[in-house]
Parts: sequence; structure tokens; C-alpha cells
Amino acid sequence: MLPQFYTFVIQFMDMKIIIINGPNLNLLGNREPSIYGNVSFDEYLDNLKNEFKDKQIDFFQSNVEGEIINKLHEVGFTYDGIILNAGGYTHTSVAIADAVKAIETTVVEVHISNILSREDFRHVSLIGPYARGSIMGFGLGSYRLAVESFK
Repeated sequence: MLPQFYTFVIQFMDMKIIIINGPNLNLLGNREPSIYGNVSFDEYLDNLKNEFKDKQIDFFQSNVEGEIINKLHEVGFTYDGIILNAGGYTHTSVAIADAVKAIETTVVEVHISNILSREDFRHVSLIGPYARGSIMGFGLGSYRLAVESFK
């Protein structure tokens, strides 16, 4: 009798992560370089994708609150992770916080600067209570730390 051979097929699926950036983050590299650095987000994103080739990293940026909410609704049930830097909306948008609360996909809140060391109004995040965690103060490296949090 011939021995039986079993073939196991392991399908590796890339983890799908999306970075959603809010208002004024399209100006990275030009806007207040002493706080935000002098590297554009597009340049940083290319480096991030090269570092994490085993993950699909998509990107969306909008200065419009409703567009950010629509994107959260669109990806919030199909992606494996969302990295959200809502910019100034972090401190003002109940609607974005409600969208984060309503979706199933895990959200990690990210800030380039340490919002706790800035103006008092930036010390409160309406999104933070609905995120798995918040990463701040590591410059653009905050996004890398957020990607690493999705295993």
C-alpha cells in the first residue's frame, strides 16, 4: 500500500490597513515643520509601505468631516485595521467619534505631535474612548507604531 500524503495549503492574506488623515495633514512637509517635520506624507507613506510589505496599506485624506465619516463607514466593516489621525476634528467632532464607535474594525488613534503638551483644547480627544489605543508624539513614526500594533 502506498503511503498517504497530505497537502496543506496555507493561504497568506495581506492584512488590510487604511490610514485616514484629517484636515490640514495634506500640508505635511510644509506646515509648521517645527511641529510636524519637513517630510511630506506621500514620501513617508512610500517608506511605510516598503517597510511593511506583508500588509496592504491604503490611504485617504480629507479636510471635510463628512468625507472622513463616509470613509469610516465604507471601510469599517471590511478592513483589518484603521489608523486615524483626525487632526483638529479629534477635539471637536462628535460625529467622527460616533462613526468610530459604530464600526467593527479596530481603530488606532494617531497624532504626530504630543497633543498633551500643546494648547489646552487639544488635551481632549473625543475619538480616544472608542479607539483601541492612542499613539502620539513620535512624529511620523507614530504611524509606524500604529501599523506594528496590528499583528
